[in-house]
Amino acid sequence: MFEAIQEVLIALWHQDFDTLLAPGSAVLIYIIVAVLIGMESGFLPAAPLPCDSVVVLVGTLAAVGVLTPAIAFPLLIIAASVGSWLAFLQGRWLNKLPLVQSWLDKVPEKNMKTVDALLRQHGLVALFAARFIPGVRSIVPMMMGMRVKDAPRFHYFCWLSATLWVCLLSGVGFLLPSLPDTLSRAVTMGLMAAPVITLCAAIMTALTWRIRKLLRGNKPPTSKA
Repeated sequence: MFEAIQEVLIALWHQDFDTLLAPGSAVLIYIIVAVLIGMESGFLPAAPLPCDSVVVLVGTLAAVGVLTPAIAFPLLIIAASVGSWLAFLQGRWLNKLPLVQSWLDKVPEKNMKTVDALLRQHGLVALFAARFIPGVRSIVPMMMGMRVKDAPRFHYFCWLSATLWVCLLSGVGFLLPSLPDTLSRAVTMGLMAAPVITLCAAIMTALTWRIRKLLRGNKPPTSKA
C-alpha cells in the first residue's frame, strides 16, 4: 500500500500519465490530491506544495478519463474549504495562548483597532484574493481566526473562493488535452512556474520592506541648526 501511494505521489509530481493511467490508481489519486490541497490550505509549513499545478493536473486527468469530474472537482473544493477552516481554527487557538496574548498586549490599542477595522472591512476580500496566492492561503484565514468573530461570513467567502479557484485551474487543465502539444506544454510550464514566482515575489517584497525598515531605524537623526 505504501509503495502504491509513493508511486502515485511521484507520478503526480512528475506528471507521469502512463503511471497515473494504470487501473486502480484513481482512488489513490483522489485521496492524495485531497490531502495535499487540505494541507496546503490549512497549514503554513505545507505552503511550498505545488497545489495549483495539482489542481490543473486533476482537470487534465478528468479530461482523459482517469478521474470522474463529478467526484474530483467537488472533492477539491471540499478539501480547500476544510483546509481554510482548519487555518481559521488555528488562529482561534493561537489567540488563546498566553505567549501570543503577551505579544498582542504590547501592540498599541490604537493599532489593534485599526487592524480589526481593516479585517472587518477588507478581510473577506483578502480571504478571496489569498486563495489564488500560494503561501498566503493559510496565513489570511489564520489571521482572521485570531481577530474576526464572524464565522458564517468567513465560510461564505471561503467556499466561494475555493469553488472559483478549483473551477478556474481545473478548467484550464480540462482544456489542455485539446490544445496543440506546443501550446499545451507552454501553458503547463507557465502554470507550474506561477506559484514559485508568486511565492518568491512575496518573500522578496517582505525582505525589502524589512531591510528598508532597519535602514530607517539605523539612520542617524538630522541635527537642527
